[in-house]
Amino acid sequence: PIKKQHHIFLFYLLSCIVKIKAERSSGGNTMGYTYNKNYLIKDDKPWFPVMGEFHYSRYRDDLWEESLRKMKAGGVTVVATYAFWIHHEEEESVYDFTGCRNVGKFLAICKKLDLPVFLRIGPWCHGEVRNGGFPDWLLEKQIPLRCDDSAYLALARRYWEALYQQVKGQMYEDGGPVIGIQIENEYGHVGGQTGEAGEQHMRTLQKMAKEIGFCVPLYTATGWGGAVTGGMLPVMAGYCEAPWDSRLTELEANENYVFTGNRNDTLVANDHHVSEQLTFDLAEFPYLTAELGGGLQPTEHRRPVPVGTDIGAMSLTKLGSGVAMLGYYMYHGGTNPKGKFSTLEESKATGYPNNVSVLSYDFRAPIRQFGQVSDTYKEIKLLALFAKDFGQDLVTLPAEIDLVGVDPEDMHTLRLSWRHDDDHGYVFFNNYQRKRRMDAHNGVTLEGRCKEAPVEFPNLDLLPGSYGFFPYHFREGDGELLSANATPLCRLRGEDGTSCVVFYGDWDPAFVWKDEKHFPVLHLDRERALQAWKVTLDREYLILSDDYVWEEDGKLHIEGGKETVIRCYPKLKDFSALPDGFEACGLDHEFTLYRRREKAEDTRVTVTEGTVGEDFRIYNLKITSPETWRDTILSLDFGGDKIEIFRDGEMLTDSYYTGEPVQISLRYFDFPQELQVKIYPLKEDAPRFLERWPQMKDGCACELYGVGVKNLVW
Repeated sequence: PIKKQHHIFLFYLLSCIVKIKAERSSGGNTMGYTYNKNYLIKDDKPWFPVMGEFHYSRYRDDLWEESLRKMKAGGVTVVATYAFWIHHEEEESVYDFTGCRNVGKFLAICKKLDLPVFLRIGPWCHGEVRNGGFPDWLLEKQIPLRCDDSAYLALARRYWEALYQQVKGQMYEDGGPVIGIQIENEYGHVGGQTGEAGEQHMRTLQKMAKEIGFCVPLYTATGWGGAVTGGMLPVMAGYCEAPWDSRLTELEANENYVFTGNRNDTLVANDHHVSEQLTFDLAEFPYLTAELGGGLQPTEHRRPVPVGTDIGAMSLTKLGSGVAMLGYYMYHGGTNPKGKFSTLEESKATGYPNNVSVLSYDFRAPIRQFGQVSDTYKEIKLLALFAKDFGQDLVTLPAEIDLVGVDPEDMHTLRLSWRHDDDHGYVFFNNYQRKRRMDAHNGVTLEGRCKEAPVEFPNLDLLPGSYGFFPYHFREGDGELLSANATPLCRLRGEDGTSCVVFYGDWDPAFVWKDEKHFPVLHLDRERALQAWKVTLDREYLILSDDYVWEEDGKLHIEGGKETVIRCYPKLKDFSALPDGFEACGLDHEFTLYRRREKAEDTRVTVTEGTVGEDFRIYNLKITSPETWRDTILSLDFGGDKIEIFRDGEMLTDSYYTGEPVQISLRYFDFPQELQVKIYPLKEDAPRFLERWPQMKDGCACELYGVGVKNLVW
């Protein structure tokens, strides 16, 4: 009997340990992550993350932390990254996890910055990488790929085991930042098997990942275009255009600007003629996006140029359509690493429908190729800051869409949606359609829907291109805002625990309160909201600045140029939090102004024309850059088909002509004093889609028009 009781006790103890570990991994009654049919859950509370894709192997490892801090300052709460097989095992059985390929170091920095990670381990990834990430030697074996073939699975297991040794200890259950693993990519959508064979392969890969040690609370699979998911959490996509489309004309109006319950984007990989049907039950999973296009990667034949409002309006439309995670691909651009045996970009030579740049993976992302903050970053920061402070409430509110089935080509109908429950919510409106002009809607009376009498908003005019959302029955502390023609941006908590809610918009906010109990509000016009940065020092502050602002170890870091002026609300309690050189210089309504002036000389660039060949033209750049500047961004305005930039014969970056100047960071390349610029001609009858063609001379463009200089210090 004693031995039996001993066994029972051991069994009970083991059961408790297993239960505790399972609860932590699945979000039970302890700290953890899980999901229900409507939203993700963190620590037993609704969770609305904003996820940004950043490929560690496409960026300098000594600059990772700075860029991850930029992402976090932009409101990103989860980082996604691919572990491209070809970047780590280009030569069979010879692994490279050094420098920009050091995934373990990358994850350690994410942990330091308290940024959870979704690690996308493939084996096949795509990502505009050669062979979709498969090494050449794997293809040369001529074995069946992306299926349950034993030879393929053995090689994939060997790679995953090598990868796991680099990230061991970084899984969530071990106290690390990796909360999610994505298995495969676009499986059954772009290659692979469909039906039950495809589902089984996805289950096989997930089982193998767990056996190796990739044990996390969340497993995801891309779900668009008929992709199979193996029962994993499906994540969706949405792009404002399709540079992979084979057509050389303007595309039809994009459906991602219409409120809809349809989660599928039929434009994604339409060059592969994939299915429009989803393979999972929408009612069983929350609406999560992993590939909202934060920009677009130009191809040789098609080169659309998305702007910040294109991405902002698309994101707003997804928010109003019930999305429970905003996930951006890409959020941070980069540069393809150099290969041992070949270049590592997607190309027609490797069997793909598209040619892309050899090195540049700028993607016109919110954070550009060399870390520059873009207009898109500022646009989606508006929604990301809101999601961080108020997403826990929003994500529980189902979407109710007005006029389901609106044609994206309909420029007359005002597009409306609501996210609400019985007693409060938000009304969304979108009067924006990329590359189209919508009608104006004057004297509009928006209405908030709930169980009781609807809330009527004051009249307003919605101009072409406007989009946004307004709250009703919005509660903060003891106060309740009945309605406002303004959008919540963030919450500023004071030292005494009270909060001020920041709103923005270009309409009269017309705050209507339920009763005499009000909470503090601060209202900005939209232009100032785009300049807003929320930082935490002794309390939470709002800083307005054109350039990047972040907090690190209790000190502010402020990017700027010759003269930098910031506006701070409320006034800084501790002036020492400012970088050296700043001084108070007045007031601007509620904001205190601080200014820094630099006395450094400007960077000088001298351009001389070099070799002119039949199919190219070379320019030589001589650069004098004073040591005072932390970085200098050169903007090369050119006309031609593509541009390549060299230092001492080594190509540093390249880009197709899009009508926009190409930027290069001098700091990223350790401040070269000389550069060579090679431009290839673009002929007026070239099979290219361009939104803006260069000026032609005798039917051809091949010229460097000028070089702009932006000096930065922080």
